[in-house]
Amino acid sequence: MYKFWCERPLPPQFVPLLEGVGVLLGAGSVTSAEFAAHAAEVEVIIAGAISRFDDALMQKTPALKVIARTGIGVDNVDVKAASARRIAVCNAPDVPTRPTAEHAITLLLAVTKFLHGVDRALERGERRDFYSQHRAVEFEGLRLGIVGLGRIGRKVAQYGRGLGMVVVGYDPFLTAEQVAGMGIEPAPTLEALLAQADAVTLHIPATPENIRLMNAERFAQMKAGAYFINTARGSLVDEAALLAALESGHLAGAGLDVFDPEPPQADNPLLHRPDVIATPHVGGVTQSSRNRFWEVSLQQAIQVLKGERPPHLVNPEVMA
Repeated sequence: MYKFWCERPLPPQFVPLLEGVGVLLGAGSVTSAEFAAHAAEVEVIIAGAISRFDDALMQKTPALKVIARTGIGVDNVDVKAASARRIAVCNAPDVPTRPTAEHAITLLLAVTKFLHGVDRALERGERRDFYSQHRAVEFEGLRLGIVGLGRIGRKVAQYGRGLGMVVVGYDPFLTAEQVAGMGIEPAPTLEALLAQADAVTLHIPATPENIRLMNAERFAQMKAGAYFINTARGSLVDEAALLAALESGHLAGAGLDVFDPEPPQADNPLLHRPDVIATPHVGGVTQSSRNRFWEVSLQQAIQVLKGERPPHLVNPEVMA
């Protein structure tokens, strides 16, 4: 029987998936004393997005065969180190597509309608002329700039068009013809997209070349009065530069589901602005997606243990 460890407690309805395959050693942080006591036995880790699965961890888990992410991102996994040790790394890229796209649009709706500001004003009992002062804008005809046209970016484009927005996209891995074939106006460069979009939303991975992609220079290239949305990764954004762009009035607002680090510090000034909507990295999480994450990650781990190639193997060379 293979030995499983889950970063979060395994919901009871998924325990039957382990029958005849493995046993659950425990659940919790891989930095805990309990994990350390079992580390030498662990063969499968069902991994979340917070812990680091680096070479140091792998040295402590010599029997480890699979790291299965309950999510799409693997930036917290040292895939190169895993491959060197013949550890399969799997993710679940299809599961968060719809909920994350919906969340991006939700943040955009909330920030352009200035819901956070008026909600707080009512909570504080303010009495003012909300009718005259309300800053909401309408979506019809606005240009939505999407950076990254993978699964989530394409779904956001679909929703944006449904709201009457003109969708512009930039993805360096796609040709202009491919982008146009999706019903999206292709932008030749990121700078060109930033300059024309009324709202910009990020849907790219946190690869080394993308870290702090959105910095002071990039925010200055954005259209004055534009909105910024990030449901991808916090490390893509220079938060100090974003704050400066908001404070100067160059940007009208931001919707953020991700920060760097996570969770953000309580004194992070972005959390205390009426023009910023902030959520705690829950964009891809719904009641149904949470169940799909568990099911997909467990099923793929079991496939690896059986010598079968799972559909979302990040490092296919380990099963070549």
